[in-house]
Amino acid sequence: MRAHRKAAAGCALLLALATAGCSGRDGTTDAAGAAPSGSAAPSTAARGTSYAPYVSATTASATDAAGSPAAYNLAFVISAGDDCDPRWNGVQEIGDTAVASRVAALKESGAAVRVSFGGASGRELAATCGSASVLAAAYGEALDAAGATRADFDIEGDELTDAASVALRSEAIALLQEERSGLEVSFTLPVMPSGLDAASLALLTSANDHGVQVSTVNLMTMNYGESYDGDMGAYALTSAKAAHTQLRKVFGTSEADAWRGMALTSMPGVNDVAGETFTLEDAAEVRAFAEENGVAWVSMWATFRDRPCDGDTSSDDALTDCSGVDQEDGDFAQAFAGQRAQRRR
Repeated sequence: MRAHRKAAAGCALLLALATAGCSGRDGTTDAAGAAPSGSAAPSTAARGTSYAPYVSATTASATDAAGSPAAYNLAFVISAGDDCDPRWNGVQEIGDTAVASRVAALKESGAAVRVSFGGASGRELAATCGSASVLAAAYGEALDAAGATRADFDIEGDELTDAASVALRSEAIALLQEERSGLEVSFTLPVMPSGLDAASLALLTSANDHGVQVSTVNLMTMNYGESYDGDMGAYALTSAKAAHTQLRKVFGTSEADAWRGMALTSMPGVNDVAGETFTLEDAAEVRAFAEENGVAWVSMWATFRDRPCDGDTSSDDALTDCSGVDQEDGDFAQAFAGQRAQRRR
């Protein structure tokens, strides 16, 4: 996903059930996953689909709380240059007091926070840290600064195909989970209507091979390419269905648990891909699909875009801090949270 600019089928390890999920205001939970082999898989019937948007870790938005999120994904922790030095957006110190206050404010509603490492810009820490133990420590420093027990790894672009950093990251995450009981891990990966690509599947296989317990695979249902200029809601559902089949094979899990180990993240409104506009109706469609299939959580990139643009909606502002479509503040959040049906385009 875009950084905040204002600022091996058949693997043995199954998706791990995250039992420490945070209940949202509507009683839903942001935990996800399936039980490890040999244990009884818990019922998914009592688990709802929660809303967990991406937010700027450094800058508050008036629409952050719209939709009453069960959790917030804090974007992004990346490396400061070529050093193994975790920074918010590669700039602000991990222990920055303004960020700490920001995170505390997000938690006041009872929502959890998930630290997201990576994103589309800058360098993910696995590309700059020299060993798994040092990398694990860098991840842990960021988690501690946010008071988080959830870690998201948004891996895309060149780093998704960098076998060395993929392996190092898997080793470091496994170490981190050994040190931190109950640490929930999600991978945020690009997807197409045909499903996850070979690089994404290789990343998940690497995680399996290193013993990482993956709570959720979060699909970026966006940026398909200019040839995909049709119904964005339909593309999101097709992508989810294709990835579901793949996740069942990768993790060797049941149909229901593969859905429960999935999350869906869309980019509301216009995109930098020509012809790609995700509408309020699309958001409501994704929400309904997620609820029907027991998907763990739905999300969007990002809360600061959940507002109409001022003036020229064709400007670059629609790519960074507004949606570029006709809406009221917070409409997409409410649609993703299932709080009301949206009927406008």
